Amino acid sequence: MRDFPSCLGESGVQVADVSCSSAIVSKASQNSVTCMYRCRLFDKSCLISIVWSKNLMGQCLSVEIDAASHQFVYRMDVKPSLFSKRKGSKCIELNSCKIEVFWDLSVAKFGSGPEPLGSYYVGVVCRGEMVFLIGDLAEEAFKKTGAAAVVSKAMLVAKREHTVGKRFFGTKARFCEMGPIHDLKIECDTRGSGDPFLVVCVDAKAVMKVQHLHWKFRGNSTILVDDRPVEVFWDVHNWLFGSGVGSGVFMFQTSLSADKLWSSPSSLSDPSGCSLRCSESFKESKSRSLGFSLVLYAWKSE
Repeated sequence: MRDFPSCLGESGVQVADVSCSSAIVSKASQNSVTCMYRCRLFDKSCLISIVWSKNLMGQCLSVEIDAASHQFVYRMDVKPSLFSKRKGSKCIELNSCKIEVFWDLSVAKFGSGPEPLGSYYVGVVCRGEMVFLIGDLAEEAFKKTGAAAVVSKAMLVAKREHTVGKRFFGTKARFCEMGPIHDLKIECDTRGSGDPFLVVCVDAKAVMKVQHLHWKFRGNSTILVDDRPVEVFWDVHNWLFGSGVGSGVFMFQTSLSADKLWSSPSSLSDPSGCSLRCSESFKESKSRSLGFSLVLYAWKSE
């Protein structure tokens, strides 16, 4: 996954544009969430990325299937804003075997963000089995696809999303597969006359505070969530010294090996470069099962 897919275009289903300018990244991608799952395809490990995004036309969906063992990458875009494409399927062929992608967003419920809250499904069927399924309409998905009722063992291994705010930036995250969903909030005021500081809260409890941010605009620390160590990386250079266009970047990694993922922190100063770096890091790290990663882009609003 080299960059954010473009949600622009006239057709309902098309191959995504893999090149985006910095201007597009700084605006359109503010309304996008990328979820990366690890599952089994042809009895081999496979990564499936789901990108939920939103533009003036409505919500969009991008699906990418990356089977490294077969040197196979497939990407498709769905524009639910076009009524005829709010549900459907797409069939591709690999090694003389059909892989079918099914989706139904016709009654999906959305909140303020691009990711649906419920009443939807996205599934991938291979050899008559449901190898990947997300959403709460599982019964409808099996009925539509005719796939064997095998429970999908897809595991969420990485998430990348964007949040916009003036001082507070929040999201929700689950740091282990069966663990609870936590409210994650980042507080940072860089516009005051005093020395800026950074606070990370989990479920309204402060778990990390960084003072003298002008000197510590990049760094990492370890917090505990569900009695598990979570490594936190941050880069707020753009907030303090940039032109006001860039975002602050935060990464939460459940493995202490996370320092390998950002071996070149200076690359984070460019949003598009950071997107590329994180995407490559996701694929490299998840093949080694390093745990769960959450990358959060925090954009300051006027």
